[in-house]
Amino acid sequence: MSRRARLDLAFFAVVGIMAAHQGEHVAQVVQKDGAAENCPQHCRGLLGSVFDIEEVHFAYNTLLFAALAGLWFAYGMWRPEWRRRVLPWVALSMGVFVVQGYHVVEHIAKIQQWAANGHVSPTPGLLGQLLGPPRGQNFSLVELHFVLNTAVFVAVLVGYFGFRLYRGLALARRSLAWAPATVVALALAGSAAAAWERQTPTVRLATGEHHGPLVLDKAQKLIGEPGAVVRGGILVTANGVTVRDVTVVAGENGISVENARGVVLDGVRVVGAELDAIALRRSSARIYDCIIEAPRGAYAQGIDVSFSIDLPPTVVDGCRIEGGLEGIVVHSAKVMLEDNRVRGTTLRGITVTEMSMGSVRDNEIGDAVGVGIFCGDFSKCRIERNRVVRMRPDLASDNELRHGIGILSHFGAVATLRANELVANPTPVLAHADARLQEDD
Repeated sequence: MSRRARLDLAFFAVVGIMAAHQGEHVAQVVQKDGAAENCPQHCRGLLGSVFDIEEVHFAYNTLLFAALAGLWFAYGMWRPEWRRRVLPWVALSMGVFVVQGYHVVEHIAKIQQWAANGHVSPTPGLLGQLLGPPRGQNFSLVELHFVLNTAVFVAVLVGYFGFRLYRGLALARRSLAWAPATVVALALAGSAAAAWERQTPTVRLATGEHHGPLVLDKAQKLIGEPGAVVRGGILVTANGVTVRDVTVVAGENGISVENARGVVLDGVRVVGAELDAIALRRSSARIYDCIIEAPRGAYAQGIDVSFSIDLPPTVVDGCRIEGGLEGIVVHSAKVMLEDNRVRGTTLRGITVTEMSMGSVRDNEIGDAVGVGIFCGDFSKCRIERNRVVRMRPDLASDNELRHGIGILSHFGAVATLRANELVANPTPVLAHADARLQEDD
């Protein structure tokens, strides 16, 4: 076999590997944006968590860059006979050395974040820091890396087919010129079809009342039709469960999540909880656009996230919480609390305590008693761009830490503050019991 034939065969092998990898990214986009799967739990392509780890992505992209650059130099593509074909030469050269080169940089950043975080997410890379977690139709890391891989893949295909490097492929003197196009088409179409076929089962909850508690002990999507109500609560004990557009009229707890990861609660409404409207124990979840109102117990709380410091962060985004002892309370967990509205609480609006790690950003707490945002018990909290308005003193208590404080850092906690708006609070900020408040300009 001649040297050129060996190069053509090697390039075909690289194209085949890229097609398989691109198929995985197509599958992820189908899972997230087509089948509306629970991401990232069920948006990991066809091979799932077997290969969906940062070390594998870093190794693949680095080796791919080395292989493509090696082929470029092996063909001698700096020579005039290649450069005369402007479109394929520019596409291949830019795809290899610019797009895939930058793609490697992204994965270097991600692998560094992976190591720094103790081998858990989030690992947004560089561009991904501007994006939110995967949700519905938003542009997230799933789409970002689909775009990066697609740009490289298309550029390589333009160069490969533009230079007609497939013409020399043969086996036992039979031409295999048809093989590259066939491999690419089958990989992409097959991945999309397989991802659609394997989507998580969906249960539609009909309009009207349903008696609970409903127990969700297998991965599934529970989606309520307009007017669907569960009376008596929902218990989630399985990974990868989605509950969407359901109203829960609670007894003791509204929605309880126990020993489960990758749970999504989207657009749920909980009314009349006696203890916790939403309770997470040894679990991680993403809670979006929830409504919690009319708590009935003296010790009722809105959202309680507890005992998951070793699990991926729980996200609470866009929720509206009215009343209760505390709006959102976190014990020994990692959380991201963003764009929530908490009003009318009687103890604290948002609490991050018991050695938790929390980002509290763009929330509004107001017209409540006691403390707006509390960071306590050796927790580390980043508190930025929140609005805390009209915290009132608890006149029934002689505890000075209940006298209308906007932001309180307590008992060894470290709260980093940035650009918060504190209006009409008797005490805007306070650090107590060896805690610290530090400004981040």
